[in-house]
Amino acid sequence: MRPALHAEWTKIRTVAGPLWLLLGMIAATVALSTGATSVAHCTASGCGGDTTRLSLMGVYIGQALVAILAVLIISGEYGSGMIRTTLTAVPRRATAFAAKAITLTGAVAVGGTVAVLGSVLAGRLVLPDVGDQALSLTDGPTLRAVFGTVLYLILIGLLSLGVATAVRDSATSIGIVLGLLYLFPILSQTISDPDLQRLLEKIAPMSAGLTIQATTDLHSLPLSPWAGLGVTAGWAAAALVAGGLLLRIRDA
Repeated sequence: MRPALHAEWTKIRTVAGPLWLLLGMIAATVALSTGATSVAHCTASGCGGDTTRLSLMGVYIGQALVAILAVLIISGEYGSGMIRTTLTAVPRRATAFAAKAITLTGAVAVGGTVAVLGSVLAGRLVLPDVGDQALSLTDGPTLRAVFGTVLYLILIGLLSLGVATAVRDSATSIGIVLGLLYLFPILSQTISDPDLQRLLEKIAPMSAGLTIQATTDLHSLPLSPWAGLGVTAGWAAAALVAGGLLLRIRDA
């Protein structure tokens, strides 16, 4: 496993694409979060909403760049034919796949942590009247939202890696993942049946997973924060299992 991890780390460190995607994810996440908090109407008594969730709004766009990064890690090798070299160097395909997943997890964890903490810091600066109370990492719900959001980004990366391994094509894989993330919320808003709408919110990887960001009015959520993140974890696990099995049984 160690040589495989070293090889994957070398790839992700020396190729320009992954680094720029991570930097872009950080910049986009912090920028959108800053923009969202800057338009909030606040008074001395507060902002009348979940300021922690508002300050993490940038994840809605940042996750797309994480998905693209994860897809390109594997589908880029299929496109260039380098996957044959990878599997020749690491004949055990499960080991090669696990090394990619672990390397991706580490990269997204670092980038996601910077992006999420940057968003919270921006929220504290933009909303000084409520920053000491609602956006402090010493506050339990806020700390859960921050930690959970980083986990959410990691799960989106793993989901994307699994889909890309199964599909192999970059454009198709990106389309499938972004469709899974953004199509469910759009559909739920066009459905008039409240029961069906709530069901879609419970099973959608983004709608369910991002409940982890909520710190107020938890009783109104379709799922509890950790249960919602568990739904996203289920999607990621299913994608990884499918991708791993297809990697083992198909020719490179």
